[in-house]
Amino acid sequence: MNNIFRPKQLHTTTKHPLPEPPEPSCVSQALKNPHWRKAMSEEVTTILQHGTWELVPPTPGQNLVGCKFVFWKKRNPDRTISRYKARLVAKGFHQRPGINYSQTFSPVVKPATIRLLLTIAVMHGWPLRQLDINNAFLHGNLEETVFMHQPPGFEDPSQPQHVCKLKKSIYGLKQAPRQWYKALRDALLSFSFIHSATDNSLFIYKSHDILCYCLVYVDDIIVTSNTLNFVNNIINKLDSTFSVKDMGSLHYFLGIEVILTPQGLFLSQHQYIRDFLSRTSMENAKETLTPMSTTAKLIVQDNFECVDNIEYRKIIGALQYLGLTRPDIAFAVNKLSQFMQKPTTNHWAAAKRPLRYLKQTMFHGILLQKHDQFQLKTYSDADWASNMDTRVSTTAFITFIGPNPISWSAHKQRAVSRSSTEAEFRALATATSETIWLHSLIKELCLTLKEAPQIFCDNIGANHFSLNPIQHTRMKHIDIDLLFVRDLVKKGTIRVQHIHTIDQLADLLTKSLSRQRFQLLRSKIGVADGTSILRGI
Repeated sequence: MNNIFRPKQLHTTTKHPLPEPPEPSCVSQALKNPHWRKAMSEEVTTILQHGTWELVPPTPGQNLVGCKFVFWKKRNPDRTISRYKARLVAKGFHQRPGINYSQTFSPVVKPATIRLLLTIAVMHGWPLRQLDINNAFLHGNLEETVFMHQPPGFEDPSQPQHVCKLKKSIYGLKQAPRQWYKALRDALLSFSFIHSATDNSLFIYKSHDILCYCLVYVDDIIVTSNTLNFVNNIINKLDSTFSVKDMGSLHYFLGIEVILTPQGLFLSQHQYIRDFLSRTSMENAKETLTPMSTTAKLIVQDNFECVDNIEYRKIIGALQYLGLTRPDIAFAVNKLSQFMQKPTTNHWAAAKRPLRYLKQTMFHGILLQKHDQFQLKTYSDADWASNMDTRVSTTAFITFIGPNPISWSAHKQRAVSRSSTEAEFRALATATSETIWLHSLIKELCLTLKEAPQIFCDNIGANHFSLNPIQHTRMKHIDIDLLFVRDLVKKGTIRVQHIHTIDQLADLLTKSLSRQRFQLLRSKIGVADGTSILRGI
């Protein structure tokens, strides 16, 4: 030993970087970080500027609602941190019904409405603008009396024992979304917009040659119009009424990336898929080419060991959200959702397969193409007695405008069907309801279809029952569905047409298919690989 000491070399980079620290769970933790401390101060300052409450002395027997700060990092589409957010949230579970609140319902826009308006904007080349309302709920006025504790860490030093008598619908209150919606609705109506009857979150402006649509999802708004100057005018009016953040052209809405390409608009959730795989430790899982195995037999009562139903439900919930842009996983989500009460290892293994499929198709999404075929077409299908436990059938439909998918669904029927024709007709009635709703929405948007909507069904018997007043003893118990569809066909409101099973696009949503058949139908329903689309930008 020569007593030579070599200091340890420290490297500023590492192959495996340290994970980001989690969001603070309490005020004391947040106050130690300058980012969170600044976010909390900005939140309280904004609340006071809106006149959200007044301090009053507490009274005996008073029902006091608690409050807390909720912390999160707002991120860009590439997952970099955009902003540190601290939101003061009331503990709404302390509220008493009939005293602190009464009505709580607030509508949100339907996904099909979003896809329809994006298709219309792409078809006509209209601008799409995205808005965000700053502190939206603070613009809603309370109609009930609510008292709340002062925010922790920000008590008034001169009146620390006083409580807040709320004037505005602060986040967390049960009626807060409803009050904000009423404030926004009243503002848009004052701008001469019309409230849609088919979707309460859609507002329409029509005057002479100007047409404008306004879509609302809580505090996120999409505005599109055939006149750019009118869009700017509406944004200025909203900004004068509320505090509006103009996000520019639509690019990221409800966790969905909206990318303008030469072909149209590409809708993708690949960042959410990446995070989802990371949360479930499936980022290194073996990939697969289909979301469901054709040989898997899933039943409620099997002999396998039970697993944690909370984690299982989290996976199904995330898959349902991904279904906003991925109709190719609709059947898998419908099937796996039937075992959330008591999932087993067999169900758990089946639930992992869609994740492995999503890893393989991470950059897939919906391509809304530019086209001039403004025609409504629906494909309706059923899988008779497919449920091994109850023998109920599966209903599925997918609706297009031109080549663009607008609405789709896969779900169990409510009753057991005695024949495949009965199952197909139940599915046809469901598809008809959705088609009529979309047609009504299109008419409200002041647009006209070139011809009556078409519904394609591959069951000859179901087609005959829809076109002819046939009375059959095996079908008389579904007479309401029969009369509903027949009446619309007779009036010319819809057209029911037969299609060969090979060309039935809704087949993808009723059962697990072979790889070749699955990939063929997937390419026909508007799901495309984003890597090949974006290469041409």
